[in-house]
Formats: sequence, structure tokens, C-alpha cells
Amino acid sequence: MRVLLFVLLVLTSVEFPLVKGQAIDRRVEVGESDWPWWRGPNGDGIASPDQSPPTKWSETDNLRWRVAIPGRGHGSPTVLGERVFLATADHDLERQLVLCFDRNTGKTLWQAVVHEGGFKNKSPRTANERASLASATIATDGNRLFVNFLNDSAVWVSALSLDGTILWQQNIGEYLVHQGYGSSPAIYQHLVIVSSDSHAGGAIAGLNRETGNIEWLRRRPEMPNYTSPAILKVNGRDQLLLSGCELVTSLDPLTGEELWEIDGATTECVTTAVTDGTHVFTSGGYPKNHIAAVVADGSGKVAWENGTRAYVPSMLQVNGFLFVTLDAGVASCFRCDDGQEVWKARLGGTFSSSPVLVNDTIYATNEEGTTFLFKADPEKYVPISENQLGLSVYATPAICGGQIFMRVAQMEQDRRQEYLVCIAE
Repeated sequence: MRVLLFVLLVLTSVEFPLVKGQAIDRRVEVGESDWPWWRGPNGDGIASPDQSPPTKWSETDNLRWRVAIPGRGHGSPTVLGERVFLATADHDLERQLVLCFDRNTGKTLWQAVVHEGGFKNKSPRTANERASLASATIATDGNRLFVNFLNDSAVWVSALSLDGTILWQQNIGEYLVHQGYGSSPAIYQHLVIVSSDSHAGGAIAGLNRETGNIEWLRRRPEMPNYTSPAILKVNGRDQLLLSGCELVTSLDPLTGEELWEIDGATTECVTTAVTDGTHVFTSGGYPKNHIAAVVADGSGKVAWENGTRAYVPSMLQVNGFLFVTLDAGVASCFRCDDGQEVWKARLGGTFSSSPVLVNDTIYATNEEGTTFLFKADPEKYVPISENQLGLSVYATPAICGGQIFMRVAQMEQDRRQEYLVCIAE
């Protein structure tokens, strides 16, 4: 079946709709039941429709399989066909790895060592103790895997075959650790696009997917920042968007040429931008808390801004409304056109994982392992269920083909033990 899908897609472009009537030309060989990169098919946290994943689960209910993961990381699962891929860092062996599992059984199919050693990095200060050396999510074009790792004080991009063979590696620059590194790669046409911002000076680059050669590179300010590049259809064209370093920047994703740039955002951002087709919505948490709506036509206009702290979990844009799970455990809904808060509700706990929308249901998991399901209702908070699994969760789940893939952790014999789990009916 997978071979047939590849044959049908050869020399064609798979376009995932972002806003009704708009699509990004990814030129990838992936299907509707895949989760190919950070924040899913569209890069916006919205799962493919026409699926019905479970709304209730536990250690004994709707848990199809669970497999122990060596090491630790915060990157999300990546799903392609009958395989699930995950990045991890084994601190005992000083290895950064890519793992491959059977989608149906959880059986480990292979492990590939991408880097060995290089875990000691230069730093002006101690990194956040909650950070990991495997916080980026793998991206796939259907033929290769692309992963970013911080290793030996530099950010490296690696391409692997689907059987775990390293095809190429590219160093995109020195990186001085401040909190950590977690920017995930994005795919656009024949490029894989990667970024790194730190005190050493930042960079964003477009690399040839086949060779790893740098086709374009732009330098960034000498500031710490953690957001991933977002490729969105905004104001009638594809725009590569990056917030943080006290800027909101829009580039042509194919050439790296600046489309527009404004002073804005804040120094440190973690969230990935989303859009309603007219505005780009950014948020950050240091030194200024903010959510902002930037008019994405190059005018430099900020339609609205507020002081809400949406630092780590990325936002969802649904039919003209922003749905946000704040770090402090509160869900909020804002109107996109004027920023007015329509409702808010306390969920509980602390959030690092980003929410995922499936049809009209939002799945939001806190750091304590509780997943809250509620409606993407623009009028009021409508809870559906609460589900507990694991005691520690930082990674965002992948939801595709009616299955939920989560990276969760337990404390076992005074050690953090991570698991990849599949939740399905």
C-alpha cells in the first residue's frame, strides 16, 4: 500500500490546506494518516479531518502499546506510513539517536546513532535543567528524515534514510546554550529550512534536501531564542516566519530574501507562529509577556497586542479565533480581528506541550500528564474529558489515522524513564 502511494505521488506536490482555499507547496510524499513534522501536516497544530481518535484513555483503557525509550527528549513523534520516528539523547552513553518503531505494535525496528560525544557545550550560564539535547521534532519528506541536534556547541542538521542510514550532516553555526535548543526543521519544495538563535549569533538557512548544501543563509542577532521556523500562506503568498530576538521576520522560503521585518515580539520566544491568512500571531514570555497580531503585508502594523503569557505552548487559529493554553494552566479564546478575550477557563497544572485540534476538539496535555479535551467553541468553554497517562509530559502529541502518539515519562528507581505510547480504540 505504501509503495502504491509513493508511485501515485512521484513528481507531484502534496499540498496541505492551511486556510480555506490556500495551500503550501511542500513537495513531499506523505499521506493523510501521517504526522510528518512539528505541529502536524499544516504546521499549525491542526490534525487531518475524518478521524476519530479516542476521547478517553488510561493505563488500562485504549492504550494499544507502550515502549520504553532510551535517554530523554522533548521532541514530538513523527509518523510516516507504518513507522513512527523519535529523536532522543542518551546521556549515559553520550549518544543522540533517531529511533524507529512499528506503528501497529510499537516494536523497535532500528536505532541510528547520529552523534556520539559532544554533550558538553560552551555556555554563558547553566542550561535550564528541564531542557533536553533532543528537543527538536523530526521532519520527513516521505523519502528522508531530517533532524536538528545541538552537539559540541554547534547546531547540526542530519538527513537519514528511512532505514536509518545517515545521508549527510551540515553544521549551521556555533550555539551558546542559554536555556537549551529545540528548533525543528521545516520543509519547503526542495529545501529543508532550519534555524538557530543564541548569544553566539543566530542563523536561518535553506539546505538542499538531497545534498545538505546550504542554498541560502541569513544571519540573526546575538540573542537567545527558541522558536521554530513556520511556513504559512499569508496575504496571498508563502511566507517563512520567525519571531523572537525582538523581531518578527518574514522571508521568501525559497530564496531567503526578506519580505518584511518589524521590531516586535520579545527577546525569547518558543511558540511557532500561526495565521488567519491576514495576520501573523506571535507570542513570547521573556522579558515581555505578549500575544500580538501582526498585519502580514509589510506595512509594519500591529493590529493588537496584549500582555498574556503564552511562552511555551504554541497557539491554534480556528475560524477567526485564537485558542491558547497558557503556561500557567489556563485555556483562553481570543478574537483574531481585535484581540478581545471571549472566554477563559482554568485547566490546572503547567503547560509546555502545544494543543492539537482534531475536527472540533482540542487536545491539551499539561506537564503532569493530564490531557484536557474541550471544544474549539468561540462562545464558551465546553469540557469533554480529562485523561491521565504518565507523570511528566513536555512533548506535543501526534494525532493521525485515529491514533494518538505521546511521549510520556514515569519515575522508576529514582530515574526518569520515558515511553512512547500509542492510544487507539
